[in-house]
Order: sequence, then structure tokens, then C-alpha cells
Amino acid sequence: MLRLVRRDIVAGVHPPGSRLTEASLTKAYGGSRVPVREALKQLEVEGFVTSRAYAGVTVAHMHADEAAELFTVRRTIEQITVKRCAQRFRRTPDSPEVIAFGEQLEQLVVTGCGAVERPDRSDLPPLNTEFHLSLAAFSGSASMLSLLRQVSSKIEWLYAMDVDVRGPHSWTEHREIADAVRAGRVGDAGRLMRQHIANSLDGYLLRHTPGPGSAP
Repeated sequence: MLRLVRRDIVAGVHPPGSRLTEASLTKAYGGSRVPVREALKQLEVEGFVTSRAYAGVTVAHMHADEAAELFTVRRTIEQITVKRCAQRFRRTPDSPEVIAFGEQLEQLVVTGCGAVERPDRSDLPPLNTEFHLSLAAFSGSASMLSLLRQVSSKIEWLYAMDVDVRGPHSWTEHREIADAVRAGRVGDAGRLMRQHIANSLDGYLLRHTPGPGSAP
């Protein structure tokens, strides 16, 4: 139940501000109210929903400062992982494992670039997550992979909110990152990843931060 509701919040089925009740979720997902209640408690802990007396449970809005913190954490993790990936390509370019991952990475980029061209871009957020987690996994750092997984749902949520604008640019940047990794260009891979994450944050803040005179 938790996984299903979280997935649909990330996908925008339950947009920020929408009310979630035990009755409506039980009807939508089946089962009893007990797992729904437990799922809502965990989603509140994770920051996906908020609960207030007399108002019930609503899907949370991602505040700008929280988004900035997530991107900062992500930048730190992913600069490490992408450099480690590029180092593996530079040191052992002919190893079967490296060759296989290079092909996997290329296929991911081709799939993502193809998805950008379709009117329905709902495939892009999970593909984006797969791209970044694949690099983290190949880096060989279990600790960095674990840390990235902990924030990946929130990152996918941010990406999904901005996918129509940010999606096309992000996959152009993914192509550049993948090319640098496969060529073993360690410095370029780190620089491109840092810029990629900065672009994502700047775009999100530009489109989701209230301007002067906006309602709080």
C-alpha cells in the first residue's frame, strides 16, 4: 500500500494540496483501512503528506528550501559516483562488465531521448531515476548508492512536477554525461553532473517559487 500511494503521489495522480482519506484510498487501492492508515503515517514521516487536526491528510507542497537541500545532497553524492564510473571506464575499458554497462547506459539514454519526443512524458521520471541510480550502482560505492536511494523518490517527485519543461533539456545533459563517462573523462563527468543538477534546481525554483506579491 505504501509503495502504491507513494508511486502515485510522485506521478502526480495525487497532486500537491489534494486531500487523501482512508476511505478514498481504500476504495482506490483495495484492502482495509489499517494498511492505508499505516501508509499515511509513513508518508508523513517521509514528507510526502501533511496531517492537521480537522483538516485531515493532504499531499504536501515541496518548499523551495527543502528542494534546495535535496539538490545539494544529490550533487554531493552524484559527483562522487559519476567520477567513479568514469574512472572504471578509463582504467578497464575492455572488461566485460564495463562494456556491458556502457551498452546499458547508451540504451537508457536512447530510450529517454525517445520518450522526450512523445506527447505523454509519464515515462520520463522513472527513466530519470533509473539513469542516476544505474550510475550510482556501477560506481561500486554501496554507501553512495544507499544514500541516493533514500532521496530518489523525492527527486523523482520534483522531476515529475517539471517534466514538460525540464525533461527535454535533462536528457540532452544525460547524453553528455554518459558520453563523458564512457570516454573515461573523469573531470568532465563530474563537471557535467554538477551543472546538470544545478540546472535542475534553478529550473525548479524559477517555476515553483512564488514571486513578489504572490500568496504565501
